[in-house]
Amino acid sequence: MMLISSMFIYGTIGVFRRYIPLSSGALALLRGVIGSVFLLCLILAKKKKVLPRADKKAIALLIISGGLIGFNWIFLFESYNHTTVATATLCYYLEPSIVMLVSPLFFREKLTVKKLVCVAVSFAGMILVSGIVGQELPSLSELKGILFGITAAVMYSSVVILNKKLGGIEPFSKTFVQLASAAVVILPYVLIAEDITAIPTDARSLVLIALVGIVHTGIAYALYFGSIPGLRAQTTAIFSYVDPVTALFLSFFFLHEKVTLLGIIGAVMMIGAAIFSVTERVKTKT
Repeated sequence: MMLISSMFIYGTIGVFRRYIPLSSGALALLRGVIGSVFLLCLILAKKKKVLPRADKKAIALLIISGGLIGFNWIFLFESYNHTTVATATLCYYLEPSIVMLVSPLFFREKLTVKKLVCVAVSFAGMILVSGIVGQELPSLSELKGILFGITAAVMYSSVVILNKKLGGIEPFSKTFVQLASAAVVILPYVLIAEDITAIPTDARSLVLIALVGIVHTGIAYALYFGSIPGLRAQTTAIFSYVDPVTALFLSFFFLHEKVTLLGIIGAVMMIGAAIFSVTERVKTKT
């Protein structure tokens, strides 16, 4: 239930983002600050060490991965601005296929025919979701949203690869460092490229920003990492797709975003291929 709850929370962030009148960079910055402060309070309440025991190389990788997380949020939030929540989320979940493609380079994993088929099906599904083969060609804004979503997926894939090299570090401390690093790394970009004076001051916007920082970041990360020790890796991989499924339903029922038959077929192809690819990676490890 902790895992499902965390994935459901992640799946709702696109809807919340739609109602926050704030730039993507500023929202990502506030998410990192609020989320890291929440996790810091949780770590202190559990009377655990704030900073992980790791060598300088591992700390450097943690900071780099944190920076990637920050820019990953920015690209994902921008994707929500230009395309539907469903399309942005599905593009974001190309991550398993991307990791699978580069795994021979970083982890010396064999790229089998089954894995290549999964990657092909996943990208074919993305094409259907994008609407490129539909009756109407997607607008320039829609294409930008798809590109931002794919870029966010590449960023997240880099984080996954770096995290695989950071095994053995206490998860809450590791995540605290990553979230704090995300805020610190993207701060110069936000100060230079965006108008930080445009932060909304109305009650609704402030509540939504707080929810994104506390619920979608702090609580969701705590639930996710709290559930991992008691679950098999394959179970974790399968239930992680509660996120995009939730985003699909919320996109349709709450935001009334258009869903085509080809888009539904593409979504099924992408989620199915992603689940199969992740479970195949788990089987390979075991």
